[in-house]
Amino acid sequence: MPGENLSRDEARERAALLSVDGYEVFLDLRSAVGEGGQEPRTFRSVTTIRFRAEPGAASFADLIAPSVTALSLNGKDLDPAEAFDGTRITLEDLAEENELVVDAQCAYSRTGEGMHRFVDPEDGEVYLYTQYEPADARRVFTNFEQPDLKAPYRFEVRAPEGWTVWSNGVGELSDGVWKFAETKPISTYITAIAAGPYHYVTDSYERVLADGTRLEIPLGAMCRKGLAPHFDADDIFLVTKQGLDFFHDNFDYPYPFGKYDQAFVPEYNLGAMENPGLVTFREEFVFRGKVTQASYERRANVILHEMAHMWFGDLVTMRWWDDLWLKESFADFMGSFSMVEATRFTNGWITFANNRKSWAYRADQLPSTHPITADIRDLEDAKLNFDGITYAKGASVLKQLVAYAGRDAFLEGARRYFKRHAYGNTVLGDLLSVLEETSGRDMSSWSRSWLQTAGVNSLTPQVILNAEGRITELSVLQEAPESHPELRPHRVAVGLYRRTPGGDLERYARAEADVDGPRTVVAELAGEAAPELVLVNDDDLTYCKIRFDETSLETLREHLGDLTDPLARALCWSALWNLTRDALMPARDFIGLVLRFAGRESDIGVLQMLHTWANAALTQYAAPDWREEGGRALAEGALRELRLAEPGSQHQLTWARFFAAVATSAADLQLLEGLLAGTARIDGLEVDQELRWALLGPLAAHGAADEEALAAELARDDTASGKRHQVRCLAARPSAAVKAQAWAAVVESDALSNALVEATIAGFAQPSQRELTAPYVSRYFEAIERVWAERSIQIGMDVVRGLFPHFQGAEALAAADAWLAAHESAAPALRRLVLEARDDLARSLRAQACDAGA
Repeated sequence: MPGENLSRDEARERAALLSVDGYEVFLDLRSAVGEGGQEPRTFRSVTTIRFRAEPGAASFADLIAPSVTALSLNGKDLDPAEAFDGTRITLEDLAEENELVVDAQCAYSRTGEGMHRFVDPEDGEVYLYTQYEPADARRVFTNFEQPDLKAPYRFEVRAPEGWTVWSNGVGELSDGVWKFAETKPISTYITAIAAGPYHYVTDSYERVLADGTRLEIPLGAMCRKGLAPHFDADDIFLVTKQGLDFFHDNFDYPYPFGKYDQAFVPEYNLGAMENPGLVTFREEFVFRGKVTQASYERRANVILHEMAHMWFGDLVTMRWWDDLWLKESFADFMGSFSMVEATRFTNGWITFANNRKSWAYRADQLPSTHPITADIRDLEDAKLNFDGITYAKGASVLKQLVAYAGRDAFLEGARRYFKRHAYGNTVLGDLLSVLEETSGRDMSSWSRSWLQTAGVNSLTPQVILNAEGRITELSVLQEAPESHPELRPHRVAVGLYRRTPGGDLERYARAEADVDGPRTVVAELAGEAAPELVLVNDDDLTYCKIRFDETSLETLREHLGDLTDPLARALCWSALWNLTRDALMPARDFIGLVLRFAGRESDIGVLQMLHTWANAALTQYAAPDWREEGGRALAEGALRELRLAEPGSQHQLTWARFFAAVATSAADLQLLEGLLAGTARIDGLEVDQELRWALLGPLAAHGAADEEALAAELARDDTASGKRHQVRCLAARPSAAVKAQAWAAVVESDALSNALVEATIAGFAQPSQRELTAPYVSRYFEAIERVWAERSIQIGMDVVRGLFPHFQGAEALAAADAWLAAHESAAPALRRLVLEARDDLARSLRAQACDAGA
């Protein structure tokens, strides 16, 4: 609908016309449980908005709902048929002070947008929760859906008997209605409701502030009843308290939103959301089986990321989505910063360097790359800009800023920023001004280079030695792609490494330097002994792609496993992966390095990333005629490391999952079947329910687990999680009829929830089934415009990204080019998604050509 995609210009005009004094929202959710076996479609939503405006002005309120029952403005009834078009309510002849009352029937969601309704197949219980970012609060109540029209909210909810309801503020049940304390002024997208028979655990956080004030924050954590046996609330509370300690120590601004509930909810369409007082997370962070420390670290990072948002995003909010980075980049950086300094996950910067930054490097080389401060024209743009640039590149740049301005100046700037703009909205200049005050640095030039330009630089060492084998000159060469030629100032550390007599590869010299322009001499390293490895951006201070000189690259080929420092090793792995993606290193060489050295990797998160990259190198970047040989080598290597791993260790579990992912031969599949049946055994490997599904996936994809076997496994694990696994495995089976059924379920029907759409797509797209999915190249390009127009943006994104024919090579590339040429007037967001997928495919074809020439 045309009114659904709010533009920046419309938001700016509305903000100039009016300001909001407060909302009162009443929701009647008793219909959620359904009657007579019928699935309910709607619930009642009554909203009262008090706002001020220029007398005589006209504007609009936002509401996406099937119908409006009654509507009044300043006591005058309006005809809903005339004033409401399905997405907007026209408001004319406004007074200086106004009251809008809207009684509507709003729709329950199956896509994770608005009021999501989930029925647990395990026990039939119904669970509700809301998810709004960037603009889906209007699916639940009438509002002015833009971040700079902040207001306090009072929510009241009537729910089915026996349910508990949570919102941003503290609530109590009175006469059958849950009534919640009025919030502080916040934006629409961070209001929240959760309702149902959730399993709920409580704790509290206490602290005496510097001024002697005693702060007590009630803590809560919840999940579905079916997940309660797996819910480790104690660890969640531990990280929560450690985070609150860290932020109180460093921000000098008490947590401003009263209580702190954290809800782990089903079928969530993103990782988590920073609703103040009621943070929501995807329930996959409640671990049903054995996982590695990397999973716990990831959860801790997300908990702390969302907590940082209480200040960066909730207390102080961007004016419009152009400055989305003002909250997401800060939260991404502060999540790792606080985790390393306040929790047991002290190696978090290794994960950041190896995992998080790889997302940023990929996004920054797409044709859709954009400055960190992006040009967001409308809400569709905003939805797509929750990407690797806004999160991971922005966080990387902030890490560089801390090195550039100094830690103390950075944190003091944050403190001033909160106090100066509490409960308000900001733009880039507001942040830069406080950082200039505290650091004494010129933030305008730094901002122009780092925040207002796109693209990633490459830094390469150049070493000149004298006759005695000592460094005469070491310089750093900086390059930029032609499309984004900006050469930026970098604060970098350059490390020199040599092997010790014992064979370890260790750093023996280090210098920090300000790299600027195409060539920078690092004078401090002159006179040092000749290095075997030069690591530019040692300690990962800046955001760049690392390149190697020939000596360093040869050293890594032979001695990467001897590099003792885990962060340095992670940086080298990341750089080698970038060489592979950039078609500067054959994929088979990268796979060979993984087979040779991954077994010596101590950091479990890095090991898991290496497995992901190795699989991608095989399926996307290796020459087609080498894939069978490469696949056998990966499976043999994975099985070897699995058998060598310490029994019961997280490394053993990680190698088991990787072996399952790359298993193809009859013998490999027979071993997977034996592990499932209990007839084969690997000492110490516990085949729990989650690992069972991981083993079943490749068996299904290779025709060794049929529909009957998958139904039997679902009977064994008749849960929501089990259903998602089963759906994925069913769609993975190697059959033309199966692919047709999966395609129809996702593209031709809207019956599936977002979680089951994701699962079906994951099963459909198997790299080993290129012939089966080849007929869908033309069907994909025929369908995507209709899907984009008819389905929610979340489902549209899932379909366009997930079903793009990545494994169909040149045929898919030609089809994508033809579609882009013929659809210049298609929705810009849709074109962006196709252009990104097309670029990924072109990159893989270049890498395949590089590998074929190896």
